[in-house]
Amino acid sequence: MVKDISIDDFNYNLPEERIPLHPLKQRDECKLLVRTPEGNIFHRVFKELPDLLPPGALMICNDTKVINARLTFHKSTGAQVELFLLEPVDPADYTLSFQSRKYCSWKCLVGNSKKWKDGLIFAEIPSGNDDIIKMQAVRKLANEDGSSVVEFYWDRHEFTFGQLIELGGEIPIPPYLNRKSEKADLQDYQTVYARAKGSVAAPTAGLHFTPRVFESLSAHAVDVEKVTLHVGAGTFRPVKSDTIGHHAMHSEPFSVSKTLIEKLIVWKREKKPVVAVGTTSVRTLESLPYIGRAILRNVSDPFTISQWDAYESEDQISNRGQNKSSEISDFDTIEALKAILKLMEKENLDSITASTSIMIAPGFKWRITDCMVTNFHQPKSTLLLLVSSFLGGHEWRSIYEEALRGNYRFLSYGDACLLIKESLV
Repeated sequence: MVKDISIDDFNYNLPEERIPLHPLKQRDECKLLVRTPEGNIFHRVFKELPDLLPPGALMICNDTKVINARLTFHKSTGAQVELFLLEPVDPADYTLSFQSRKYCSWKCLVGNSKKWKDGLIFAEIPSGNDDIIKMQAVRKLANEDGSSVVEFYWDRHEFTFGQLIELGGEIPIPPYLNRKSEKADLQDYQTVYARAKGSVAAPTAGLHFTPRVFESLSAHAVDVEKVTLHVGAGTFRPVKSDTIGHHAMHSEPFSVSKTLIEKLIVWKREKKPVVAVGTTSVRTLESLPYIGRAILRNVSDPFTISQWDAYESEDQISNRGQNKSSEISDFDTIEALKAILKLMEKENLDSITASTSIMIAPGFKWRITDCMVTNFHQPKSTLLLLVSSFLGGHEWRSIYEEALRGNYRFLSYGDACLLIKESLV
């Protein structure tokens, strides 16, 4: 059973010196470990990626943009309180929240939480014109997951909330770097194609891409499309339970275009390879068939994918009150994608927005992704479970051991690997 998988089976020794504090000056000069469909491993440089992809590939990148999510406030007593923005509450839409000019509320993690039970806290944010913007925050609601809903107010309504956090916030580099964010991180911790503001962590596999890589992809007739998944702080949360069944996956919002759905139908029907850049793109792509399945079964909210949806049998689904006439032992991926497209055409939608808590672990049935570009992940992490599942077992360990022997750099500012499934042989 998937839920009985022991997380200790996904542990390995990661020396601290293998975790770089900064990226290479030239992004696409990093190392690239390649795992072939036959299971062989060889070593290249990332700028050579376009030469290594299967002919006729469709590549999907996550164009989310990391926001300056760390904000420092003070109580009237002088005590410092750090707020870490997680996701908007009112308005709940990211774009509308960033455009707010008087008030908004966000789900936040609160540093020094014991020092701030109630009352106002204050921040003075430089406007860039030799004056300041006065900001206030009040804690309204404590959530079961340890976060709080915080309301924000400010006195200069010509400034949007998005502008305020750019002026006064810090970019939230990963906690395992064990350093404060620096000015260089404002550029280093963004992909060159970042567009949609909302993430509190970068889709780090995309950090290696440069304009010349994209030019080479175009020359190799690789079709590139974008999705948007806003990466949450839960991506850094280790699995602390003995088995993964007791680990609660975080939910992340994503959106995909009608154009991408149309292309995925063509690519899967013609059995052409789909390449996902990073685990966030993987989570988005592999969630789509379950949205389509839910649409086919007339689920009231087909756009919320829960942690174990991919492992439920059709009988379990039917017992939740869905359309029993649709019971089959499995479902067809292309038909599920067509169901999404049909709904989009009916509702005249250019894109759909959904949320996913999908758990991808050994035992997961891969439906969309044929190749994956990714970094090397933390021990005992859900991202390592995902990689293991993609490789079909414990092969991840030999790959990581080879990377350690080859002096590869690990985690966010580290090197990359290209994993190609055996089905492409």
